[in-house]
Amino acid sequence: MSKKYIIGIDEGTTSVRVSLYDIKRKGIVSHVKKQINDTFPYPGWVEQDAEEIWKKTKQCLDEILSQINPEEVYGIGITNQRETVIAWDSKTGKPIYNAIVWQCRRTADFCNCQLKGDISNTIHQKTGLIPDAYFSATKIKWILENVPKAKTLLNSGRLNVGTIECFLAYKLTNGQSFVTDITNASRTMLYNLKTEKWDAGLLDLFKIDEKILPKIVDNDTLIGKYNYKNIEIPIAGMIGDQQSSLFGQMCIKKGDLKNTYGTGSFMLLNIGDEIIYSKHRLLTTVAWKIKGKTTYALEGSAFNCGSSIEWLKDIGLIKDAHECDTLAESIDSSNGVYFVPAFTGLGAPYWDGNARALICGITRGTTKAHITRATLDSIAFSVKDIYDVLYTDTDIKTGTIRVDGGVSKSDFTMQYQSNLLGKNIQRSKEIENTSLGAIYMCGLTLGVWKNLTDLIKLYKPAKIYKPKKSKEIMLEKYSGWKEAISRALTKR
Repeated sequence: MSKKYIIGIDEGTTSVRVSLYDIKRKGIVSHVKKQINDTFPYPGWVEQDAEEIWKKTKQCLDEILSQINPEEVYGIGITNQRETVIAWDSKTGKPIYNAIVWQCRRTADFCNCQLKGDISNTIHQKTGLIPDAYFSATKIKWILENVPKAKTLLNSGRLNVGTIECFLAYKLTNGQSFVTDITNASRTMLYNLKTEKWDAGLLDLFKIDEKILPKIVDNDTLIGKYNYKNIEIPIAGMIGDQQSSLFGQMCIKKGDLKNTYGTGSFMLLNIGDEIIYSKHRLLTTVAWKIKGKTTYALEGSAFNCGSSIEWLKDIGLIKDAHECDTLAESIDSSNGVYFVPAFTGLGAPYWDGNARALICGITRGTTKAHITRATLDSIAFSVKDIYDVLYTDTDIKTGTIRVDGGVSKSDFTMQYQSNLLGKNIQRSKEIENTSLGAIYMCGLTLGVWKNLTDLIKLYKPAKIYKPKKSKEIMLEKYSGWKEAISRALTKR
């Protein structure tokens, strides 16, 4: 029987989404999505039920497979929220604690107090990362020191610790595969960019035994097989969500640039096959490793983007995200209101884990329209913060910026972003490029597409936004944002 489908699992921060890609129709033809719930045990802490993540992933996958003949599926690709950590019993496959989400700030004080000076510089040179609670290493350290069962399992040799894709691969293969891909490994603060291995010095620094960590594999690796009603379906092409988005957008040439507007906002610049270290607190990360060749990216991450809009819903200011554009367009400006959405601290280029959200410039005349517009403005301002420093780190020039993610559906925000950057913004026809990247990687691994040239032909742009406002007007608005940021910072 001929095969015609590839399935992409995208386990994101707010939901798990499983998509069905039709090879002949060259697009995603169906998807199933389920929300993942957050818990906030203490201020700044963010957790998710690891069992819920697994069960909902399996439910979505099985529902997609029930819609088709599973024998027609080439394989399954996996992409995931990065940095989030799960610890589990290797014998039972049961998590021993909630997943500690990338947004969690519980280890911020440790990072601020212990990872300074020469240690900070060493971490940056080895990993390309800025020491921060954002990354996996201190989350793993916290589990080892604070979860009693972790110590017991460690002593018995039954403790497994990994990021989301590692956990899902383990569960999908019924415990046969304990691996992580190179892109997710590069986000742990334990991976050495130059040796492409777990770093012994960093493992010692964080008191982590390498035996509890998975094997690191390339992105074009056959991970194992998922047994669905006695039909074995290959699992191949694991890749972290932002790298997957970069790949799904077909930003495969040096100088290609994309921004994803999801729960957070993530800008990645393809910097080719040479490591470039940022002088302005951006991150150097692995974009992917295919056919033995590693490609790198510079990345800037703003922790809160779509989550800001979710907050507006949570407090009853709006009913749904679609209302944002209507409210924002109902007024000429935010009337001096600025919103800094530092719910879980500030990411690049500030890296202030103790910063907290604020709204300033409120008067008696301020309405929910002003606050909503200030929220959408803040998303564009956060991207400009990253964009401006990106090009002081490299002489690589880019043209149009490719965008995706839920917030990219906001015409108001994308036009404002274009005005602010003075650049064309190109929205992909497929908003969920994160899923598409994993699908492409799976297909490339399994020989559905012969090479990257075949994949480039599949890219479909949907809409281009061109600058419409003068540079002077936009810079004046941006100066107000910088003043608001200065009020939120605790590191001055």
